[in-house]
Amino acid sequence: MSDAPATWRERLRELPLPLVCCVLVLALLLSLTLAVTIGPVPLSMLTVWQIAWSRLTGIAGDWTAAQENIVWMLRFPRVLLAAVIGAGLAAVGVAMQAVVRNPLADPYVLGISSGASVGAVLVLGTGALGFLGLYAVSAGAFTGAIVSFTLVFLIATAGGQLSPLRLVLAGMACGYSLSSLTSLIVLTSENRELARNAMEWMLGSLGGTAWSDLGLPALVLAAGTMWLSLNGRALNALLVGDDTARTLGIDVTRLRILLFVVLSLLTGVMVAVSGAIGFVGLVIPHIVRMLVGMDHRRVLPVAVLVGATFLIWVDVAARMSFAPIELPVGVITALLGGPFFVWMLVAQRWKSREAS
Repeated sequence: MSDAPATWRERLRELPLPLVCCVLVLALLLSLTLAVTIGPVPLSMLTVWQIAWSRLTGIAGDWTAAQENIVWMLRFPRVLLAAVIGAGLAAVGVAMQAVVRNPLADPYVLGISSGASVGAVLVLGTGALGFLGLYAVSAGAFTGAIVSFTLVFLIATAGGQLSPLRLVLAGMACGYSLSSLTSLIVLTSENRELARNAMEWMLGSLGGTAWSDLGLPALVLAAGTMWLSLNGRALNALLVGDDTARTLGIDVTRLRILLFVVLSLLTGVMVAVSGAIGFVGLVIPHIVRMLVGMDHRRVLPVAVLVGATFLIWVDVAARMSFAPIELPVGVITALLGGPFFVWMLVAQRWKSREAS
């Protein structure tokens, strides 16, 4: 009986990657369709895709204008953004854990989200960048993320070599400092609504998503994950150790700098659009590695698809669990991710005991 789970995982790891990805793509499409149908106004799956086809081809159909607006203007962009953000955070989490060789690393370990929070709160509190309209908060968050990235990079490379330890310590130092700055701005502001708005943003939310919000995150996700996939073997080597990577002819310092830049850009864009949604980039990589093994050439594409599907359903739970009140997405991910991580740590401990 105790060998059954291991045998099941071994068989899963032997499946061809294209087959695994095809199954996950079908699950993602089904999840996307079902998520659009769920809401205060229930819709059928057929109606959803008929409306989508009508918008793409211009062919009219038998549905109301209200249904069309709900599907195309409200739910479709939100569900698609949830998929993009989930995929992006999962990909960053996979690569980040290899870069710093720490299984507890996540997309926010470098302090990027803390910098984004400072930028977003400054915009919310002062009205800066008001000429950008609805994009002001996202622009402020991305600017803060870039400033945080620059600080961490300068601190981590001050000694001439970008080591995992220096990278994590620089990220933690900047993260704590910027989080304190965010708290200072909120506590000293005369804007009484700032604390509530800042809390909602920092916990992550996909409410009010429009089609115009999808372009940049989708483009950055596609380019970033493609580049990470092409460097899958290098990530495998980094996970084993720098010495092993060097023996394989990899310029470890240069690769780590490139990874740092790519991962920071991915994280900054995702956080700027959705806020800081936690645990996705921490938990999803561990789940995927348990299922398909440690090879990043398999882990990355699977994690992207699993992360996208996961956040779609988390967003459904966030908007439907206490309807008409909508919870921040980060609340649901923390409620799910925390217990899972505790279970995983306990399971690993029992497994090590049985092995000894």
